[in-house]
Amino acid sequence: KMLKENYILLGKAGDKEIRLLPNMLNRHGLIAGASGTGKTVTLKVIAESLSQLGVSTFIADVKGDLSGMIQEGDLSAISGRLEKLGITDFEVRKFPVHFFDVYRKKGHPIRAIMEEFDSLLLARILELTDAQEGNLQIILKVAQDMNLDIIDLKDLQAMTNYVGEHASELSLKYGNVTKQSIGGIQRKLLQLEQQGGTNLFGMPALSIHDLISTEGGLGMMNMLECQELFQHPLLYATFLLWLLNRIYQDLPEVGDVEKPKIVFFFDEAHLLFKDAPKALLDKIEQIVKLVRSKGVGVFFITQSPNDIPNSVLAQLSNRIQHALRAYTPTEIKAVKLAADSFRANPNLDTAERITNMKTGTALVSVLDEDGAPTMVEETMILPPMSSMQIADESLVMQTIQHDSIYGKYEKDIDPESAFESMNAIKEQEEEETRLAKEKLEQEKLAAAQAKEAAKRSKENDWSGRIAKKIRNRTETELINVGIRSAKKFLSGFFK
Repeated sequence: KMLKENYILLGKAGDKEIRLLPNMLNRHGLIAGASGTGKTVTLKVIAESLSQLGVSTFIADVKGDLSGMIQEGDLSAISGRLEKLGITDFEVRKFPVHFFDVYRKKGHPIRAIMEEFDSLLLARILELTDAQEGNLQIILKVAQDMNLDIIDLKDLQAMTNYVGEHASELSLKYGNVTKQSIGGIQRKLLQLEQQGGTNLFGMPALSIHDLISTEGGLGMMNMLECQELFQHPLLYATFLLWLLNRIYQDLPEVGDVEKPKIVFFFDEAHLLFKDAPKALLDKIEQIVKLVRSKGVGVFFITQSPNDIPNSVLAQLSNRIQHALRAYTPTEIKAVKLAADSFRANPNLDTAERITNMKTGTALVSVLDEDGAPTMVEETMILPPMSSMQIADESLVMQTIQHDSIYGKYEKDIDPESAFESMNAIKEQEEEETRLAKEKLEQEKLAAAQAKEAAKRSKENDWSGRIAKKIRNRTETELINVGIRSAKKFLSGFFK
C-alpha cells in the first residue's frame, strides 16, 4: 500500500523510500519548480495520501486540471513508472471533492462577509494608497460606531458615499476625511464590482467546518476553481490569505497532533508576496507561524524558492524542488539559492541536479521523527491514484449536485445591513430637508404677507391722515369763507 499507518510514501530515491510524516505536516512545505516539471503530480500524490489518512485539504486549482480527482486513474498509463519504482501493490481510486467557485459556474458559491476582511486585506485587494487606506479605516470605524454591518460590496459602497457626504462633520471626530481619497476608494470599489466582487462578498458565508469532513473514511478535498479568479491576481491571493486567516481564527488550539486537521495548498504563491507592503508581509508571516498550532499545514507552490520571503521560507520545513531552468545570471543565482536551502548530501551535487532533472523527479528534504530535516535526495515521485485527465463538465456538475453541502450556499441571503440603513438614513435626511424647505417657504410667505399687511396698514394710515388733513383744510376754508362773507355783509350794512 502507498499509505502506511504512520507515514506517506512520496516516492523513491533508488531503493530508498522517501516518506512524509503526517505529524510533521503542520511544519508546512514548499513545492517548487518550473512549469511542466511535475509540481501538480506531487500535489496530487500528497493530497490523495492525506485523504486516505482522513485529512481534509483545500486546493487552489489555478490551471483547472485537478478535477480528475473524482475519477480513478488509468493503471495502464502509469504501469511503466510503477515498474521503475518497483511497486506492485498500487491501487487506483477516486476521491471525494467539494468544488467551489467564486463565480458560481463550476462549483458551490464561496463567499466572505466583507467586515471579516480587515482594512489591511481590503486595502490590498483595492490597491489603495496610504491616504486612501486611512480613510477606509475611518469608513469601517464609522460603520462600527453606528452599529451597521458591512456584509457585501454594496454595504461598503453605501458607507463610503455616506462618509464622503458628511466629510466635514466626521473629520472633527475621526480625523481628516478627504474628498479626494473617498473618490479614489469609490473608483476602486467600482473596479472590484466589475471584477465580480459582488460574488465574493455576502451571505451565507463559508463555514470553515464544512471544509473539514470525511466521506467514506476519506478526507474531503475542497477544490477552488481559480481559472477565472486568477485573472485578477490580487483578488485571488488576498482571498486565499483571508481563508487561511479565517481557518486560524475559527479552529481551536491543538498543539502538536498525529496528523493535521486540514492542509492548505496555495498555488502560484508568489502572487501573495509580490509588491506586498511590510505590514501585509508581517501578517502573512504571523499567520503561517501561528496556524500550525491549530493543526493546519500549508504548502506553498511556486516556481522558485526565491519567490517567497526568507521569513516565510524559513518556516517551510518539508521541501520538494522540481527542475529549474537557468539561462540568465538571475536564473543561475536562483538555482544556487534553491540548492543552498537544502541540507547537503555528500553524494549529490544539488545545484547540478536542479537544472538536469527529468519531469516527475524532484529533490526532496523532509522532517524526520525528531523534527530535523533529512539530507536532500533525488526522488522519483509516485504517480497519483486518481485520473490525470480533466473530468467531464457534466460529471463535475453531477458531483456538485449530489454533494452533502449542496443547497447550503447556492442561494444568496441579503439581510438588513449598512446599505439598507444608509438608504433609510438618506430617505430620512431627504424628508427632513423637504420639511425644512417647506418650513422656510412658509416662513418666507408669512414674512411677505406680514410685510404686505404692514405696507397696507401704513398706506391706510397715510390715507387717513391725508383725508383728515383735507377735511380739516376744508372745514377751515369753509369757516374762512363764512367769516369773509359775514364781514362783507356787515360792511355793506353799515354803509
